[in-house]
Amino acid sequence: MVCVGASSQVRCVSPHQQQHGGTILVDNMLIKGTAGGPDPTIELSLKDNVDYWVILDPISQRLYLNSTGRVLDRDPPMSIQSIVVQVQCVNKKVGTIINHEVRIVVRDRNDNSPQFQQERYYVAVNELTPVGTTIFTGFSGNNGATDIDDGPNGQIEYVIQYNPNDKTSNRTFDIPLTLSGAVVLRERLNYEEKTRYFVIVQANDRAQNLNERRTSTTTLTVDVLDGDDLGPMFLPCVLVNNTRDCRPLTYQASLPELTDPAHVNPISVTPPIQAIDQDRNIQPPSDRPGILYSILVGTPEDYPQYFHMNLTTAVLTLLKPINRDLHQKFDLVIKAEQDNGHPLPAFANLHVEVLDENNQKPYFTRSTYEGFILESSPVGTTISDNQNLTSPLQIVVLDNDVEETKDPQLRLFLNDYNTFFTVTQSGITRYLTLLQPVDREVQQLYTFSMAASDGVQESAPVTVNIMVIDANDNSPTFSNISYNVKIYTDMRPGEGVIKLTAVDADEGPNGQIVYEILAGDQGDFIINDRTGLITIAPGVVLSVGRSYALTVKASDSAPPAQRRSSITTVYIEVLPPNNQSPPRFPQLMYSLEVSEAMRIGAVLLNLQAFDREGDPIRYLIQNGDPQQVFNLSQSSGLLALGKPLDRESTDRYILIVTASDGRPDGTSTATVNIVVTDVNDNGPVFDMFLPKNLSVQEEEANAFVGQVRATDPDAGVNGQVHYSLANFNNLFRITSNGSIYTAVKLNREVRDYYELIVEATDGAVDPRRSTLTLAVKVLDIDDNSPVFTNASYTVCVPENLPPGTVFLQLEAKDVDLGADVNYRIRTQEALQYFALNKYTGELSLLKSLDYESFAETEATFTFLVEAFDSKGTMPPGLATVTVRVKDMNDYSPVFSKKLYRGMVAPDAVKGTVITTVSAEDQDPPGTPASRVRYKVDVVQFPYSASIFDVEEDSGRVVTRVNLNEEPSTVFKLVVIAYDDGDPVKFNTTTVEIAVLQPSVIPRFTQDEYRPPPVSESAPKGTVVTVVTAAALNQTIVYSIVSGNEEGVFAINNRTGVISVKKSLDYEHVKSYELRVQADSLQVVRSNLRVPSKSNTAKVFIEVKDENDHVPVFTKKMYIGGVSEDAKMFSSVLKVKADDKDTGNYSAMQYRLIIPPIKDGKEGFVIEAYTGLIKTAMLFKNMRRSYFKFQVIATDDYGKGLSSKAEVLVSVVNQLDMQVIVSNVPPTLVEQNKDQLIGILERYVQDQIPGATVVVESIGARRFGDGYSEEDYTKSDLMVYAIDPQTNRAIMRNELFKFLDGKLLDINKEFQPYLGQGGRILEIRTPDVVANVKKQAQAVGYTEGALLALAVIIILCCMPAILIVMVSYRQRQAECAKTARIQMALPAGKPASTAANNLYEELGDSTILFLLYHFQQSRGKKSVLEEGDRQRVISSFASRAIEAHKQSNINGSLNNNLPKSSSNITFLSDENPLTTQNPLYVEGVIQSPAAAEFLRKRNDTLDTLSPSGLVLRDASLGGSHRAWTVPTHVTKRHVPGSLSRPVVMDPIQWQQERLKAENEGTEDQHSGVDISSPLFQKLSGPKLTVKEKARQFEQQALQEMKQVRSPDAKSIRSPTHSICFQEGENVLEQSPKSVVPSPCLRSSPLSSPTPCAEVVEPEASAVPSVVVTHHDYPEELSPPPTRKPTPPSFRIKKSVCQSFLAPQTKEVTGSIPDPPKIPPPPPPLLPPPSPPPLPSPPLLPPHLPPLPTVSLSSSSSSSSSPFTTQHLSPAKHSKSPAKQPAVPPPATVPEPPPRRELKGILKNIQNLAAIEKSVANMYSQIDKNHVLPKHVSKLKTVATPELPTPEPLSEPSQQNGNLSCVVEELEKRFPSQSTAL
Repeated sequence: MVCVGASSQVRCVSPHQQQHGGTILVDNMLIKGTAGGPDPTIELSLKDNVDYWVILDPISQRLYLNSTGRVLDRDPPMSIQSIVVQVQCVNKKVGTIINHEVRIVVRDRNDNSPQFQQERYYVAVNELTPVGTTIFTGFSGNNGATDIDDGPNGQIEYVIQYNPNDKTSNRTFDIPLTLSGAVVLRERLNYEEKTRYFVIVQANDRAQNLNERRTSTTTLTVDVLDGDDLGPMFLPCVLVNNTRDCRPLTYQASLPELTDPAHVNPISVTPPIQAIDQDRNIQPPSDRPGILYSILVGTPEDYPQYFHMNLTTAVLTLLKPINRDLHQKFDLVIKAEQDNGHPLPAFANLHVEVLDENNQKPYFTRSTYEGFILESSPVGTTISDNQNLTSPLQIVVLDNDVEETKDPQLRLFLNDYNTFFTVTQSGITRYLTLLQPVDREVQQLYTFSMAASDGVQESAPVTVNIMVIDANDNSPTFSNISYNVKIYTDMRPGEGVIKLTAVDADEGPNGQIVYEILAGDQGDFIINDRTGLITIAPGVVLSVGRSYALTVKASDSAPPAQRRSSITTVYIEVLPPNNQSPPRFPQLMYSLEVSEAMRIGAVLLNLQAFDREGDPIRYLIQNGDPQQVFNLSQSSGLLALGKPLDRESTDRYILIVTASDGRPDGTSTATVNIVVTDVNDNGPVFDMFLPKNLSVQEEEANAFVGQVRATDPDAGVNGQVHYSLANFNNLFRITSNGSIYTAVKLNREVRDYYELIVEATDGAVDPRRSTLTLAVKVLDIDDNSPVFTNASYTVCVPENLPPGTVFLQLEAKDVDLGADVNYRIRTQEALQYFALNKYTGELSLLKSLDYESFAETEATFTFLVEAFDSKGTMPPGLATVTVRVKDMNDYSPVFSKKLYRGMVAPDAVKGTVITTVSAEDQDPPGTPASRVRYKVDVVQFPYSASIFDVEEDSGRVVTRVNLNEEPSTVFKLVVIAYDDGDPVKFNTTTVEIAVLQPSVIPRFTQDEYRPPPVSESAPKGTVVTVVTAAALNQTIVYSIVSGNEEGVFAINNRTGVISVKKSLDYEHVKSYELRVQADSLQVVRSNLRVPSKSNTAKVFIEVKDENDHVPVFTKKMYIGGVSEDAKMFSSVLKVKADDKDTGNYSAMQYRLIIPPIKDGKEGFVIEAYTGLIKTAMLFKNMRRSYFKFQVIATDDYGKGLSSKAEVLVSVVNQLDMQVIVSNVPPTLVEQNKDQLIGILERYVQDQIPGATVVVESIGARRFGDGYSEEDYTKSDLMVYAIDPQTNRAIMRNELFKFLDGKLLDINKEFQPYLGQGGRILEIRTPDVVANVKKQAQAVGYTEGALLALAVIIILCCMPAILIVMVSYRQRQAECAKTARIQMALPAGKPASTAANNLYEELGDSTILFLLYHFQQSRGKKSVLEEGDRQRVISSFASRAIEAHKQSNINGSLNNNLPKSSSNITFLSDENPLTTQNPLYVEGVIQSPAAAEFLRKRNDTLDTLSPSGLVLRDASLGGSHRAWTVPTHVTKRHVPGSLSRPVVMDPIQWQQERLKAENEGTEDQHSGVDISSPLFQKLSGPKLTVKEKARQFEQQALQEMKQVRSPDAKSIRSPTHSICFQEGENVLEQSPKSVVPSPCLRSSPLSSPTPCAEVVEPEASAVPSVVVTHHDYPEELSPPPTRKPTPPSFRIKKSVCQSFLAPQTKEVTGSIPDPPKIPPPPPPLLPPPSPPPLPSPPLLPPHLPPLPTVSLSSSSSSSSSPFTTQHLSPAKHSKSPAKQPAVPPPATVPEPPPRRELKGILKNIQNLAAIEKSVANMYSQIDKNHVLPKHVSKLKTVATPELPTPEPLSEPSQQNGNLSCVVEELEKRFPSQSTAL
């Protein structure tokens, strides 16, 4: 035994990285040998077991994980990713040692969440950032989240989560690339709406199991920065509701006429003109734009002559006086815009009124005004001019300076009672209104004066009297609640008892009191209703001891609804007679209120008493008036005021008054209660002990400043003190208790001292005021940084300045108190060059500066300096210092020569160039010191300087005048070269100028040469012209001195021939003007030129244009569209080609090259010379078609060069269009059409590159019901867009999305073309589409009503249907009973000759019925019960007969539904069925050659297979049925369709499927032999149904005889195998000739047929097809839109069929999908399940004839489904044998006319009898031909056909073939025809 095993084993700890102890790592190491037991052969142990993670069980050879008390963790800090141990195996027999390495890989477990590196992230984004911009990449790298897990568990992806506290954040931002975490802006930001977003970003790992993913979140704070996206706005801004737009603002100003501008400037505007930028927080502040003001427009138009507005301050000034006779007003529009060119200005109106010269006083039309007001009127009531209060009091005030029809704009003011009343502020007629309620009882009349002022003149005052009309607002009141009176029995009737007095403060009827006794008088007392005197009633005798309690009511006389009242009680006691009674006061208590302002001597009260005896009465004040303030008349009892009252000292008096008649007991008393009412005669008094000098610290809002206190000794509101500030109330505020606070932050640096005036007022109607002045000092804090006097300093420092030189004095100021300002240089690089004094701010040099050291840069230093407060805490102030190093002039200019020479002609003209001097300066280039200029020294040679000059910049020496000098004269000229340095340096040179002899100066023969034009295509060297000059004894040298800068021409310097040197281009230069010069050779050799009048000439050369440029189209492809309803020769689009050539060479001729179109139509034409393409056909029903063709442009009117471009025209209708509604007229849209379409096209191309927007129409806006109304102030622009990728119009809904989502941006770009306020209102659906939708809705309502009606009818007909069904059941039972009776009847012979066959007697429908029924009964007798069988028979027969009646001659059913003439979808946006362009001839179907081709293809298919027959008919059209696969049929069932029934009923269908599911393991197949005549090519005359039936009989009879023959052997011919794999549609033909079949299938008329492979159970149970109808033979059916339902189960097996194939061809067929509403499933036959039989031997190549098999065919769009009826497969004998040749079918004569029924029909009374007859026929077949047990039953059913007089086509003989089956049976069993 040896140690044998794997050298290395790898085990993964799965699925978790954290495992508990005992986990099996290796279940068996497969080492040979045993380590345990009594006789171990090997010994196992572990080596290198680090940390003892592995435990070995040597006996079981298992490895365990040892994680007890610890956790195996793959992640840090343990980071155990694998465990490697060595398993040592020792062979105990021989002692060998083998080590096995075991590697345990620790898989990762997602136990760690992502961790963000920061708690919060921050980013700032400008609001103008475009959508789609990445705004944050802070999660990339190691800055985002990390996860220490491995693999997908450690991979991080980021998503944005919904933030409930910031609901827009997840919509505004997005992370499209989740792995990178880059945050992208998805919606536009708006700083004005939202300044900060809190974006919750979630980081999650990518664990494969979504439920195991771990997450963590962080917050990304996004601050929105203000961008310059808003324009200015004028102040004050009143916002429109729910918007940020300001309401229109109008500024007002007024000017007196003919006023000197100096007196009114600047013009006062109300409110002051001011505009601010709405973007108030643009950072840095230096980027904030300024506002520029201007007057945009105004009326009258000459306003610029009178007004000017300051550009920056908006101050309006008057330029000259205004004559009011010319201009009464100015209406101006002022504009405010930013100084950075922002395109959104703001506008406001400015109204300037020109006032008449103010030299007239305003005046009132009346001197006094009387007004009336009801005392109960609410505040705001207008004063009336009569007591009935029917009309308001009108106060008319005029000013003769203003027209009477205009408002004089006067200010009216009241001199008193202005807290009670106010006057309206504008208008010619003014009205007085009530400011606070009035009380008539307090004051009834208000009298005050009123004046009017126009600002300069004031009117005379007028008096206004306002009478307060009483309202019944007071009730009568008694002085006492009750009264006690004593009377005596001796008092007579009519004598007074007591006089009651009630007081009512109201006036008139409201104050007239009526008294009455309500109860208690017992008829003994009466009261005077006016005076209140209670007297004894007449005839009453008083009795001693009686007492009374009288209830007395006092009511005023107001109307009953407003009447007020009060009551009191009078207690009366009757006493015995008393002849000495004292005087008696009418009242025991008197109460009155007296104003402290009452005058002395005023009578206050009448205290007269009554004495019965008439004794004189004396009145005295007994008590209560120690100071004798009141006087009481002793005799009359009148109480008067004797001294002034002062409520503040005494506010109440209680006087005891006595009345005495002189007797000791003749005194009575009364009490007078006097209340002194207050008068506001005292003002508030401030507490002077509180401090008046206050202080407050700056920069503190709501800071306490101090407190004041005031008191007022008056009572009530007169003593209530209110505080207010008379000044600085915008900076300070005062509370109700006198505390003073700062209202805003004060700035000591602006103002450090305030004298604050505090005003105290009482609460009286006309209050008294007191003031107190407080001194408020503002205390300083360190809140300001030092500020330099300049924000930037620029200084120029000469180079080479010595170190230490002070060249700049800096100064900064700190407005804080006690600031110590220090200076320093902030830029470190500048410290090596400059020094700044810390205390003085002097800036000096540390070392000298060298200008030349700045060789490549500007010689400047720019650095920052700062000033700071050494004692403060504020940041330092900054300034920029720019030091420009000034170049000092180090070098002088140096001439290149010391002496220059020149020659000149004696007659040289002014400006003739003689020679050129040149000097250079070594100072740095570009500096002033390096710039050299020239001048003539006029001192040394004055005459030379007068006739010669030097050009300042070029140095050319020229003649100053026209020369007329003597030849051979030599002039000297001194030229100075100087620079612009500091200081200026210069140098000189000398120029010698010799005057030549005239004889040596050549002379041209012509002054100008004009040669013929030169072609631009002239080759190089072409001679242009020859110039000639002559001179005496001189050799002439020619040259071109000007006009040939590009070197296009050359001149022979000896001959003067001018030729072409370079190629000419007419389009570049059309003509040249050359100047040629001729000089003598002597002069030339001296390197000089001597220009003169004679030795120069001009040459004018014209270039002739040639056709050397091809036309160039403006576009490579022109895309346009044409509407379906376009008329002939409608314009489509216009092409244009440009040509650089001129004349005819640029004149274009256009033509089209169009591929052939159906019906030979042209399609389009083009106007030859304009390029306008028009339609040449109609495009009805051709939507979504397109045309592609070429346009050729040829110049020279079609004779020259050509170029081409592509043209795409797509057919559209209004379904593809959108209507853009704008608020401008159609004419304006038409004018700017190209620009507007270009804008729309750009937005569409953002979504679909290369798309083209096409205008369909421009018209007035349509609106209203059915869009029947038009508005010509607005427009409808109907457009659509063409996609160059699909060549078709973009869907309307997509076009809407492209444009509507960008409507705001489109409107902005439309603005310049649509004008101010022009914009797109909406994008809507075209009129036609909208109307169709409405009609469709209307139709839907109609259909719903019809459906409801149908349901009602069905419910009503249900009883009748039930009755019919019951009757039908009874009839069926009778038929069954009759059938049983007929079975017992003996067979009788017919009286006449039998019918030719059973079909003739019964008809095709009945035979069809019988065949189906008996096939069912023979195959499934044990399954179907009698009732179900009868129902199936009846139902199927009824349907078959009914279908037979309705069938066409070709076997298809009638279908009268309308069919569109093309496969174009109309008025539908969904699922257009067009899959090919129907316009071009894409095939050859229509031509004769095509028909021949199809015929040949049909013949080929005919010889190939049964499916080929079907395909042939599909290709030619055949009988046009629409083929539909049942819902449980897939395309893999196609191969078995030849052996399956065509149709099935629902019961049979379900039974077939159930059986297929139960017997899924059984296989079956059917073979089809195509050697029968059916599969031969059909030829000869067409046969009727009965003729074909007879032919079928003969063939069946021959086959029967062969079967009966004992020597006949069935031989199978070589076959080709065609296999259909699942899911495929291709028929593959095997190259083998013979294929054995392992299974057999037979029918009642055939032997078992071999088959190559088994078939899935479902295959034979599924009907081949369901036939629906198509009644348009020329058109193919469109492809269905709904896929078939897949089968319930599917077994992947190949299905094979064997048949004879003379030729090997590949055929493709497919079954199309069913329509959206599939037909009901047909009847279905249950499949038999025979056991498989062994394969028979190979068969010879010929077989006996078989019964005919009928095929049905159809046509479809692309591939045709095929189906056949399998009546009986071919029979095969058990041993091989030669078979006789198949005889050709005999010609069948025309059938005789249908005869009367004979034979068996005379003995059969119903269908049951026929059923029995056919049953006997089948029993004879069974007796003569015993079938094997596995033989399947005949299960073919076909649809009968209605006979028609027309001959039937070959492929539609279905019904005829059924007839043949019956006739064959009759011929085989002739005895049955009569035996029945």
